[in-house]
Amino acid sequence: MYLKLTFFIIVISISTCSHNGEFHNEAVPSSGTEKPKDQSSVSAQKQMEHACPYTRCELLNYPCITCTMNETCAYGNETIAKCEARARCIGKETFERPFICQYCYQTELWEHTCVQKANCDSVASPRASYRTNCTVRDDVICLGRRTFHRKLPCNWTGGHRWTTAMILSVTLGGFGADRFYLGYWQEGIGKLFSFGGLGVWTIIDFILISIQYLGPADGSLYI
Repeated sequence: MYLKLTFFIIVISISTCSHNGEFHNEAVPSSGTEKPKDQSSVSAQKQMEHACPYTRCELLNYPCITCTMNETCAYGNETIAKCEARARCIGKETFERPFICQYCYQTELWEHTCVQKANCDSVASPRASYRTNCTVRDDVICLGRRTFHRKLPCNWTGGHRWTTAMILSVTLGGFGADRFYLGYWQEGIGKLFSFGGLGVWTIIDFILISIQYLGPADGSLYI
């Protein structure tokens, strides 16, 4: 009898210990399955804090803030945007800022900057144009994407001055200096060896440059 009772107590003790071990083993992996912090988001947050000035929250601009706007506002009217700071700042991180109801592509030319291109003909008739990317200024609040496409007239300059071309045409036009300056090397050589076409070519080029009909060979405008 005593042996049976002793054996029963030993079995119960072993069963209790095994259950305690199982619970202990289950608790360990549960702590190990916690997701680590996203290193990329932490790094982006640190970069944002370094890029943004430490000032009052309502003085921050893009990309240091995010704003929510009512897209059903009346175009051209002043409305309110609810903004939130994305970096460390002084004061309340949420604030309101007034802005004119319009999409970013509808902003004025002085409110955005565009990528200038110099691969089109500025003196073409009719005036040529090109499509480029434009981005609104950091302090401008507007609807839609802050980077957009815009078609701009081709009006770039290669640094040629009209006054310099005129002076060269008057003084050294017979030797083709004006043609060389504007980038017409073949015509300049022909003008040099023909002594300005015996003066006729020199006079014609002077008239063409004076009325700006003859411009730089790269298709740019005079300064």
